[in-house]
Amino acid sequence: MSQWKTPISRRSALRLGLAAWGAAATRPAAGDGPQVPAAAARSPLAGWRADPKLLEDLERRKVAWLFRESDVPAYQLPDLLRNADGTRVTTAPEWTRKRRAETLESFSKWVYGRSPAKPSEVWFETVATDRQAMEGRATLKRVKITSADAGKSFSFEASLLVPNAAKGRVPAFLLINNRAESSADPSRRQKNGFWPAEEILARGYAAAVFRTVDVDPDTKDADARAKGVRGVWPAGGGTEGSDAWATIGAWAWGASRVMDYLATDPAVDSSRVALVGHSRGGKTALWAGAQDERFALVVSNDSGCAGAALSRRRFGETVEAINRGFPYWFCENFKKFNGREDDLPVDQHQLLALAAPRGLYVASADADFWADQRGEFLSLAHASPVYALFGHRGFQPGEMPPLDTPAIRDRVGYHIRRGVHNLTPYDWERFMDFADRLWDVRRP
Repeated sequence: MSQWKTPISRRSALRLGLAAWGAAATRPAAGDGPQVPAAAARSPLAGWRADPKLLEDLERRKVAWLFRESDVPAYQLPDLLRNADGTRVTTAPEWTRKRRAETLESFSKWVYGRSPAKPSEVWFETVATDRQAMEGRATLKRVKITSADAGKSFSFEASLLVPNAAKGRVPAFLLINNRAESSADPSRRQKNGFWPAEEILARGYAAAVFRTVDVDPDTKDADARAKGVRGVWPAGGGTEGSDAWATIGAWAWGASRVMDYLATDPAVDSSRVALVGHSRGGKTALWAGAQDERFALVVSNDSGCAGAALSRRRFGETVEAINRGFPYWFCENFKKFNGREDDLPVDQHQLLALAAPRGLYVASADADFWADQRGEFLSLAHASPVYALFGHRGFQPGEMPPLDTPAIRDRVGYHIRRGVHNLTPYDWERFMDFADRLWDVRRP
């Protein structure tokens, strides 16, 4: 029987999870999380190393932001397993019952804003069906999803491709498309490696997609954004000026509404749906997966600041840089921490831990220093103590794999590939390899 199918004991996993604070972090004082010393005081880096030529190019361009690991300051992470009342979480039920809710509340209040409750009504209309899509290999459905609450409603479309050769319900990958429709064209008149739907279906999966801008326009123009879902429910579940939901939260809400539909489609196994996002879409996938536990696998690709990367490292894009560049993505409270990352009540390893014990995959790119490749991996490693509560191994901070060498630990996976900030067929192949193992999917 494979190691994947035989998780280690919870006691042993907990020891391994706590050891994830090991070489790169000292045991914290009571009430605090891992302390990470300044780069000069750390052990030599293992696994992936930044390409000197890429570093030289950044040096030559005189970029103003931090891109050398040697410049990363000392920082201390919030403790995943310390309840607000100071007591310590030692079991999975304690995490599920108390600490998980506290952590979710902190991200709602301080980072992403409060999304509205599920609409009182959600209904679906199939606006088009093509049973001969992909030259007869697939059925394409375009579905209009309408949500209604408090006398107001909002609609947007999603698309689903299902392999015609499937026998029974199939697992699915849902892409949050933050690019032009041509990057993920359901009609397949335009094909792009950003969404290799043919390869996804050939592996035995359904492929679903929706566009972020159809839910909430990605613009600083408030009048344009008023045409999206936040024009219908402006504050979401919060208060404007502090913790009202913002664009990332609105896109995450959209992903959950697509999941509402997938749960009704007889061709889809809704217990095995993976949510995938790249860059700003990756931030969205992590936040949607944290809130909506129906997603059995959450995939973050090059999500960077306020996604998978640790904010306290101040590497690449910082909290201040992202809030100035995209002031509508996060709640107003998040702006209070511009230049004050150490004062944030949370950091992104806690967001990743909210996926536990479900599948979680994080991917980075070799040339994507703006997204802090190492910070993305370290965030995944520092989420390990929560997976350990459920009897699953995670990564230790010193286990970042080399370039183009995917690594899996029970229900978490990671790779860093050669290339720039993008979502590529190589990334998709690794996501599907991981899902094959997670769900015991046999290739057609």
